[in-house]
Amino acid sequence: MSEGDSVGESIHGKPSTIGSFFTRVGQIYQSWLDRSTPFSIGRWGVTLSLTAIYMIRVYILQGWYIVTYALGIYHLNLFIAFLSPKVDPSMLDEDEGPALPTKQNEEFRPFIRRLPEFKFWHSATKGIVIAMICTFFEAFNVPVFWPILVMYFIMLFCITMKRQIKHMVKYRYLPFTHGKRTYRSKEETGKPFAS
Repeated sequence: MSEGDSVGESIHGKPSTIGSFFTRVGQIYQSWLDRSTPFSIGRWGVTLSLTAIYMIRVYILQGWYIVTYALGIYHLNLFIAFLSPKVDPSMLDEDEGPALPTKQNEEFRPFIRRLPEFKFWHSATKGIVIAMICTFFEAFNVPVFWPILVMYFIMLFCITMKRQIKHMVKYRYLPFTHGKRTYRSKEETGKPFAS
């Protein structure tokens, strides 16, 4: 590879100042994300606070309804991915790949999401921040009759959730598992293998 071909390098082979700056900003950002990973309640609290601030801003400014509608559709899409299994059972043959347990005596298999919680939170928060930035630009304030958007969003939400719930019932999975069932010992219950 010749000099200056890689990203962030100047002609002389040393990293450019701008490339170094953005690399460092990316590292700091990733460090903060890594530190916030175990604190899911705090992360979601910040996201809900940002959502409240955004909604108050839209209410006070009386505009940017298209941006809000797009944000709602984006969050709905993220939520459906969060509720869906990583491997869709409707796409699998009976003998292909790992299946979700369907009977009481089958081995426990944890629910693996298509979109993990951390990525769901991260994408939802980025969406809110981008929508908030859009409210500072008049170009995104498209005049629209907002009750139509609200009704359309409610209709879309109901139809999408109905389809998702039917899928969950058909393939017998619950997207919220709390771990493997534990059984008390024979001495504690007086009965063998009671749950």
